[in-house]
Amino acid sequence: MKQEKWQHLVIGSVLVRYGDTCVMVNVTASKEPKEGIDFFPLSVDYEEKLYSVGKIPGSYTKREGKPTDKAILTSRAIDRPLRPLFPKDFRNDVVVVATVLSVEQDNSPEIAAMIGASCALSISDIPFGGPTAAVNVGLVNGEIIINPTEEQRKVSDLTLTVAGTHDKIAMIEAGANEVPDDVMLEAIKKAHVEIQKLCEFISKIKEEIGKPKFEYKSFAVIPEIYDYLSENYKEEMKTAVTEKDKIIRDDNISKLNEKVNEEYKEKFGEEKFEEDKVAISEALYKLEKKIVRDMIFYEHKRVDGRNLDEIRPLSCEVGILPRVHGSSLFTRGLTQVMSITTLGMVSEEQELDGIDTETTKRYMHQYNFPSYSVGEARPSRGPGRREIGHGALAEKALVPVLPSVEEFPYAIRVVSEILSSNGSTSQGSICASSLSLMDAGVPIKRPVAGISTGLITDPEDDKNYVMMTDIQGIEDFFGDMDFKVGGTEKGITAIQVDIKVDGLSYDIIKEAFERTHKARMYILNDIMKPQIAEPREEISKYAPKIITTRIKIDKIKDVIGTGGKVINKIIEETGVKIDIEEDGQVFIYGQNSEKAYDALDMIEDIVREIEVGGIYYGAVTRITSYGAFVDLGNGKEGLLHISKIAKEHIRRVEDYIKIGEKVTVKVTEIDHQGRINLAMNELRDKRKELKDAEEEIQEEENEQSIKDKDTENKEVAGEE
Repeated sequence: MKQEKWQHLVIGSVLVRYGDTCVMVNVTASKEPKEGIDFFPLSVDYEEKLYSVGKIPGSYTKREGKPTDKAILTSRAIDRPLRPLFPKDFRNDVVVVATVLSVEQDNSPEIAAMIGASCALSISDIPFGGPTAAVNVGLVNGEIIINPTEEQRKVSDLTLTVAGTHDKIAMIEAGANEVPDDVMLEAIKKAHVEIQKLCEFISKIKEEIGKPKFEYKSFAVIPEIYDYLSENYKEEMKTAVTEKDKIIRDDNISKLNEKVNEEYKEKFGEEKFEEDKVAISEALYKLEKKIVRDMIFYEHKRVDGRNLDEIRPLSCEVGILPRVHGSSLFTRGLTQVMSITTLGMVSEEQELDGIDTETTKRYMHQYNFPSYSVGEARPSRGPGRREIGHGALAEKALVPVLPSVEEFPYAIRVVSEILSSNGSTSQGSICASSLSLMDAGVPIKRPVAGISTGLITDPEDDKNYVMMTDIQGIEDFFGDMDFKVGGTEKGITAIQVDIKVDGLSYDIIKEAFERTHKARMYILNDIMKPQIAEPREEISKYAPKIITTRIKIDKIKDVIGTGGKVINKIIEETGVKIDIEEDGQVFIYGQNSEKAYDALDMIEDIVREIEVGGIYYGAVTRITSYGAFVDLGNGKEGLLHISKIAKEHIRRVEDYIKIGEKVTVKVTEIDHQGRINLAMNELRDKRKELKDAEEEIQEEENEQSIKDKDTENKEVAGEE
């Protein structure tokens, strides 16, 4: 790691080299503060350059376009541990740009970028309380691995990113294969040992070449205005925020703000009010924040009256939408999430064009946060960084329980629509999506639930703190932590931690794990399982049915044909969709199972190699007194002797089979002249069994529909 001298116009610049992975990080800050805002304007961009992996962009313009989801998630991961370490009253624009120049897949460019951003800020003249550092952690065969290689990552039960300062943990991001709480905590502790070494390394660089920090205009709340409002309106503010209903609470605070403005104007005059208008707003916000925090910290009382470990009222439903493949509705207080599952062909998986070796994604989870969910009137402009981050977190939580493509050969898309939001929508999405997947008949290993905890710390003693289970919006805004954990009964599948303090102790992390585990068990066992305990045995009748087979690799070209002529003819005649993998695995998708089997027959006819003991499905071409001839495909025909048609003795072939009828037969002999003898009296007709089963299901549905109608008529008659 070194500062690059050619970047003489940049406030802070470093080049991080990790093996053959190279990431350049540049940081700049505006000379003047940004007016009219009440937050610190930090912007982080992680730029993936495809030349770093020797690729030319696949777009029409042949240049990098908007950032990939992975790049956005990395930008968020860089941002989170840095943001709390800037002064609270700092309002100058700060921009961090991490540019990936070269990638060796064993060495993470994301980690290099996180370390580089901290180092660049530390040596710059921008006010920053770092350094921070970060590492990746894997779990291979029960062994905790720091910064695992690509091969180790493929078999790892844990993908964990930890960032922190020398003394505390500042950020945790994890996807895990149902890892126990104690193992996760141990992995975090081992990560921190390496983080401390990196922080010491960056501190040495800072001592050698670091610039003095520049002075900035403070935007701290004006003490005189805050004291005036606290003396005159503290009790009214406490009454206003102590309300269970969020809508009423927000209205109470809005009315109090109006009252304060009017009375301030009357007391000090219009001109003084206009001069102090922004400061009054900031002081009221600070007063509200202090009251909420003091109530929780000193009185152990939350604004909606809950106990510290109490979860808001919960409910859930499944199968709420007709015709979709799976759906659910999950409600936690005023937070409500609807998740919809769609099943498609494996070829419909998402194609990725990034710097990783991963090129496709079979499971896609998307999260939508419309303005109406928080009572605002804003037009939709597509997903922002927050939506992409929350969708990725829910996806990460559910991937470990999904079936393999061999077990369930579908591409899976889940969309979480946030209908109403009052905090923890990402965790609501995990619960709703788990329910939706089971409703769709996706054979997940176990249901997954998510919950978050919050934190209020004593500014004078960070060992003195109060933790809350299931934080709502106001507790997230005014609190110090949002510790989100998703998992099953068996263990953790995802973690994301956002903090507003300079770090978390091991004790806080351990207690957060204990609280989220207890809450997760309650949600899974008492709320979700009574609604749907396991995946449905059958997928939706509206989802495509799949038949799979495998052909020899050298036969793939025969099935596809010149210019796709052969496979397109099969698709046209049967109305199915067909995917053929490079390894010879074939997926046939069709709404009608009979048509899907017809397509299978056509494919098997093309690739068929007749062998003794093989079972084939073919049409009867002619009938004689001693048997029938069956077309086995590829121009080959076999004799089905009359004695081999049925188990019992028969007199006439025509009594059992007819010309043109398709039958399942077994090759019993191929003589020295190449003549093929067949039998069907020991085989079951699997196609007939499938058809009978479908008819049985339909009859059951019809009977249930009649019963439901009778019940409805009786209820109406009773009411009348």
